[in-house]
Order: sequence, then structure tokens, then C-alpha cells
Amino acid sequence: MPQPTRFKNPQAEDSQFQLRLIVAYALIVLMFLVLLTRFIWLQVLQHEHFSTLAQNNRISLVPILPNRGLILDRNGVVLAQNYSAYTLELTPSKIADLAATEAELRKLVDITPRDERQFKRLLIESKNFESIPLKTKLSEEEAARVAAQSWRFPGVEVKARLFRDYPFKEMTSHVLGYIGRINQRDKERLEEEEKTANYKGSNYIGKTGLEAVYEDDLHGKVGFEEVETDSGGRAVRSLRRTPPVNGNTLKLALDIRLQEMADKLFGNRRGALVAIEPSTGGVLAFLSKPGFDPNLFIDGIDTQTWTNLNNDWQKPMINRALRGTYPPGSTFKPFMAMAALENHAIGMRDIRPAPGYFTLPGSSHQFRDSKKAGNGMINLQRAIEVSSDTFFYKLAWDMGIDKIHPALAQFGLGSKSGIDLDGESIGVLPSKEWKARRFSRYKEEFRRWYPADVVSIGIGQGFNAYTPLQMANATAILANDGQVFKPHLVQQVVDTRSGKARIIEPMPIRQIPFKQENFEYVKRGMEGVMTRGTGARLGVGLQYPMAGKTGTAQVVQIKQGAKYNAAALAEQYRDHSWFIAFAPVDKPRIAVAVIVENAGFGAAAAAPIVRALFDYYLLGKVPKDIEGTLKTMPTDTANDNADLPN
Repeated sequence: MPQPTRFKNPQAEDSQFQLRLIVAYALIVLMFLVLLTRFIWLQVLQHEHFSTLAQNNRISLVPILPNRGLILDRNGVVLAQNYSAYTLELTPSKIADLAATEAELRKLVDITPRDERQFKRLLIESKNFESIPLKTKLSEEEAARVAAQSWRFPGVEVKARLFRDYPFKEMTSHVLGYIGRINQRDKERLEEEEKTANYKGSNYIGKTGLEAVYEDDLHGKVGFEEVETDSGGRAVRSLRRTPPVNGNTLKLALDIRLQEMADKLFGNRRGALVAIEPSTGGVLAFLSKPGFDPNLFIDGIDTQTWTNLNNDWQKPMINRALRGTYPPGSTFKPFMAMAALENHAIGMRDIRPAPGYFTLPGSSHQFRDSKKAGNGMINLQRAIEVSSDTFFYKLAWDMGIDKIHPALAQFGLGSKSGIDLDGESIGVLPSKEWKARRFSRYKEEFRRWYPADVVSIGIGQGFNAYTPLQMANATAILANDGQVFKPHLVQQVVDTRSGKARIIEPMPIRQIPFKQENFEYVKRGMEGVMTRGTGARLGVGLQYPMAGKTGTAQVVQIKQGAKYNAAALAEQYRDHSWFIAFAPVDKPRIAVAVIVENAGFGAAAAAPIVRALFDYYLLGKVPKDIEGTLKTMPTDTANDNADLPN
């Protein structure tokens, strides 16, 4: 059957074509409108924004690091300084094969296992685009070899950097502290304090000691250089430069010659020594033995060295002068005497018995004196001179802790001195409230204050625990007739630009409201220690009036009736040797507290150090053979004191 014939409709086809054409034109116009709108947005409305971005792509801000401020002693001797040296640095993001690059660099530079360990540690801590030192302090020859082969090592640079140096190493480690690489914790703290901008490009910050406490003064202000760069990011020319402001200089009250002499006198023994100028509170010497080399920490200490320092049984990382707390032994007695006089517990002319032992009232428990027969009938001043324990046992019993505590607190015992170092220990000046807090987790019988608790406290044992700094500060207050200064290490902060010094004014904090006659009485008792008491043989040949007090602090308790035998004990369990002193007596220029750990009698170990130190400071006498001088220094160990209640 034939198919029907279809006829075209030209009009319909024409209309359809016209519609398609209109849609196409509309799309084209719409696209042009979109492009025009985008063009106006980018070229007109956002012109300033993109112009700034383009300018930033062309101009880079390069931080210029300031020189860190110097630290000087009171005579201008440099204790912390800067020096320039070359470093070999790698930027991991620019290096295709890090291991191969390291292997090739070893052919040019001596890279030690310590350098490699440190590099790996920094690689983990740092961002991929940061340059990381593979080796610091290159020799000129090593730097030249790498520079000549630099074309072979993309991402490897030799840079000149400033390094911190502590020339006196262990001797000033616990005073100055050290700087170290900025870690994540430092960055967070800088952000909190809104100081991040001033640390652009900086790698180091003060970690401990004066370096940390005075970081804001020492760091300075970062400068900037505007540098024009090409499309490859290479510098073309310098446009503008804002110079950095170097850190300020710290001038200390510390006398490094005195510190050096104290260090030599200590030798290899453990302990601490603090010397203060009573009339200002300036710290003349601040020694903790043993110390550590702060230079090890500047570029980040390696794991093995850090482990060795922390596992060392002598604990060189502990600042004994600031944080070590010890029972003061008989060096506590002059302050007990002041408390007794002020509370009218005894008069200057009162004569009381000092037998060979003190029996606790209401019990059979006895506390013995070092002198088996006792010291007979004596007054308070003589009790200080001969260091009679039984005299002070009875005195403490009569007074009670409620009278002892507030009087002793006046000398700063049991509280922070406020010295310009972080981490100071508070110590323990016992009281009923303190014992209740200290033993709050124990049964009531442990928290309760018993009358017998006060007996051993009277001779500087029991719960007593103070830092060498606290003892030195208390001695300076006593020497200064009750006028209290805040101990301080920094004497001046010198502005690098103007040269003007911000002086730490030695303003007295307060005056202890004790009678002048009581100060004089106790000071004469301490002077008698050096002429007819436990330090009499040590005082032979003195060319200046000196007041002192020996002390022996018990480390472990022994059973009642047992005889103390130091030779039978391990060294770390033997008694500590204490000595406090000031001189000249009427116008004191120096007050000292020294502890020699596990060295026995105060007159045998600690006191000779102070005598030699005073001779050096006041007379300029330098012993030719320090070890020999200390061995032959006259002492009276038999009469030192009896801080061993049995």
C-alpha cells in the first residue's frame, strides 16, 4: 500500500530557527555580561586588593635579627656573649633525596653522630619549608668547600649566624641559665603574650635563669628589609630597611672573681654558696655545685647527653642554692636566740643549765648534747658560741611553736625572698597550721602538733627546711640590724641605643621591729664563735672582726642511745656541713651561707671555705694552693655542734 506524502511547513521551521537563534544570541550576551561583570569586579572593585597581592608577590619582608644583649658582672667582665659562625643548613622541601644529600655533604664536612641526632630531632620538630642546621660552627675551610660545591646541592646553604656563648660554663650555669631553640610551647606563649611579631625569623629564646627572666630586655626588637623579588622568588634589589634594635645589656651585682674563688674552694664537692651585700641586697656570689655546661643547650641538647645529666647521681641540673631545701642545723640558733629575746623567754644576763642531755618532760626520751658532760651553767650568748643543743632544746620547749614561728618568719625563713630568678623554693618554717596541711591526708594523730615537735626545731632540725639563699638572706638581715632588702642579681639594665642605665635601686623593703640591743647581743655571740667558740681555731689570724655560726645538719635519724658513725654510712646519708657568717661585724660588706653536702661538721668543711673567701674579698688574699689551704685550715671539729638528737 503506498505511503502518504508528507508536506514541509516552511513557516514552522522558520519560527523554530528564529527561536534557536534568539536563545543563542541571549546566551552569548549573557556570557559577555558575566565576563563584563567579572572584569569590573576584578579590575575596578577589587583593584586595590589584587594590586596589593601583586606587590606582595614582588616584595618580600625579610626579618633582620637583633644581637642578643650581653650579661656582665659588676666589674664589666662578660658572662654571656655572642659570636658569629657559619652553619650548614638544609631545607627539606627543596631537597629531592635527603639521605643522598647528607651522604655527599659528609665528604665535604665532618658531621658527627651528635650532629646527626640533633638534625633528626629538629627535622621532626620543624616545618618542612624551614631551614634546619645539619652542622653548626663550621670552620672557614669547611664553609669554603661547601660554597664552592653549592651548585650541586639545591636546598643547602651556608649561613652566618650569631651564637650565644657562656665563657664560665658550669660556674655560672645556675645563675645565667641558657637559651634554646623556640619550641611549640614557646610559640604558644608568645602568641598569648602577643609577641609573635617580634620573634619573626628568631630561633632562640631564654629558657632558664636570667636569660629567661630578662628575655624581653635581652632579645631586642626584630628589624625588616623590603626586598624586590623576581618570578622565581630570587632577590633583585633592596627597597627599604628598618634596622633591628639590639638587646639591652644586663650588669649584675655578681662578682665573678668571688664566684670563681668560691668554685675553686668547693672543688669537686657538692653544695651551694650564696653571698649577699647586706646594705643593698645585691648578690655577690651564687654558686650551686655541681653545675652543667649551658652551651650544650643552645642548639638543642642531644638525647644521650640529656639522659646522662639527668641520671647523674650528683644532680647537676638542680639549682641547690635556689631550690635545694635542707635542715639548717645549728646555723638556726642565732635566729632562735633573737626570737627568745624578743618574746622575753630569756634575758641577756640569765644563766641556765646546759647539761649533757635534755629529758623531754613527762617522758624518758633524751636528747643528747655533743659534749657528753654538757657546758655547765651558761647564758644565751655563750650557748651560741659553744652551740649547746641542750640549752636550745629547753629554750624551744619553754617558748612553744606559736612564739617561735612568727619571730623567725620576720627573717624571711619559710617564704620566697623574691630574687630575680624563677623557681625559688619556699622552704618550711614549721607551725601547727603547716603540719595540719602537710599531713592532711593522714590520720588525725599525724596531723596533730605535739609539744615534743618543737624540741628538735629549736636546734634547726625536725621539720625545718630552708634554701641556702634563704639562709644567706636571713644572715644579711641579721647583719643589717633588721633592715630587709630584696636579694637581686641584676644591678643595671643598660639601653643599647642611648647607653642610659636603668638602675635597680637598693630600696629597703621593711624594718624588722626588734630591739637594737637584741641584734647587738646576738651578733656579739656570733663574733664569739670565731674567737672562743666552735670556730675559734678558724678565727686564728683574722684581720677583721667576723661573726659566724657553724652547723651540722642531720640527714638520717639514728636510734636513741646509738652512736653516730659517719664512716659506716653511705656518703649520701652523712651529715651536711653548714656555715653562715658576715664581716666586718660593725659595718658588714658581705654575708654568706654555705652548705657542703654530706661533708660532716660545719667547722671542718663549710667554715674554711667562708674564711678563705672572706680573706680574698676583704683583703685580696689569694691562697696559692687552695686544696692545701683547706686541708691545713685550723678547725675544731670536736666542738662543732651537736645536732644529732639521740
